[in-house]
Amino acid sequence: MEMPLPLRKIIHVDMDAFYASVEQLDHPELRGKPVAVGGNETRGVVSAASYEARKFGVRSAMSGVAAKRNCPELIFVKPNYERYKEVSAVIRKIFREYTDLVEPLSLDEAYLDVTQNKKGNPSATLIAKEIRQKIKKVTGLNASAGISINKFIAKVASDVNKPNGQKTIPPEEVILFLEDLDVKKFFGVGKVTKEKMYRLGIYTGKDLKTKKEDYLMEHFGKSGAYYYEVVRGIHLSTVKPSRKQKSLAAERTFDQNIASEIYMLERLDEIAKEVEKRMLKSKLAGKTITLKIKYSDFTLQTRSKTLPLYISSSDLIMETVKELLFQEKMKDSVRLLGISLSNLNNEGKKKPVIVKESIDVQLKLDF
Repeated sequence: MEMPLPLRKIIHVDMDAFYASVEQLDHPELRGKPVAVGGNETRGVVSAASYEARKFGVRSAMSGVAAKRNCPELIFVKPNYERYKEVSAVIRKIFREYTDLVEPLSLDEAYLDVTQNKKGNPSATLIAKEIRQKIKKVTGLNASAGISINKFIAKVASDVNKPNGQKTIPPEEVILFLEDLDVKKFFGVGKVTKEKMYRLGIYTGKDLKTKKEDYLMEHFGKSGAYYYEVVRGIHLSTVKPSRKQKSLAAERTFDQNIASEIYMLERLDEIAKEVEKRMLKSKLAGKTITLKIKYSDFTLQTRSKTLPLYISSSDLIMETVKELLFQEKMKDSVRLLGISLSNLNNEGKKKPVIVKESIDVQLKLDF
């Protein structure tokens, strides 16, 4: 007999157009206007776009040139990450008024486990509403939320009523919700995977559910097992308050493309010093150094080397970076360089694997 899934009440809070909204908050003249954070009309990449800009098809990771073409009235602003971190810290403090089980995914989103909470409120739906109202009152910013029995469904749900809304998927509605969902809405299904699924006749969760695990693994590798489980409401990952950093990086996009390797080394030395600064602040060291190169034609190349010892100093980082830079001839001029350190010294033992369980015997739980 299969055992029921652990009953949890998970909230995924996602700030609405966070970077752009902070800029509009701090600069009233930007309110109601299409704003792009990062990049410019001649080069660079958009980090975030206001909802006014999104109406014109401006999206994060879009080149500044394409964004300006889509929206001629677009206003570009430089990112102010220190300010975003400051606001994020205020928001996280609000989260911790309700639970210590807070898992930040980035500056603008986090999971909260409110199964047992500091307010003694049995309704995760009401807690999410209260949190969103408090964020608005304290910061002036809007947040959306998804509420359900696990992290996967809560994250998908938080997108349903964006912006400035929330969606609850109680246990008894989980299966129907997932079956009706377009596979492109599944967290972890990107553009390439979506197109592959469509070619295989998998358009909705219901279509996905008809495929056996072996079939999905044959076509999607290890991710196939993940898709097989989540479409059945199975996602056993718990909210982890102390998410371990997997890598630490710094990069620079240049105003003009550079072709001189001597000039590249000068820029890389500056980037290595920034990585060292961040490593010291995080009290971390790493074994794997990766050099990131983006050429003028936007093609991306990475070169990596793993060392026998953990390092964090810029001098030692640069020794390996130089080796990686001259590992092979540059194919073109360069618009971006980056350095990352991974394989960090904060990795502990992996948790034991939990056996699969079925949601079909999930008990009803008031959300």
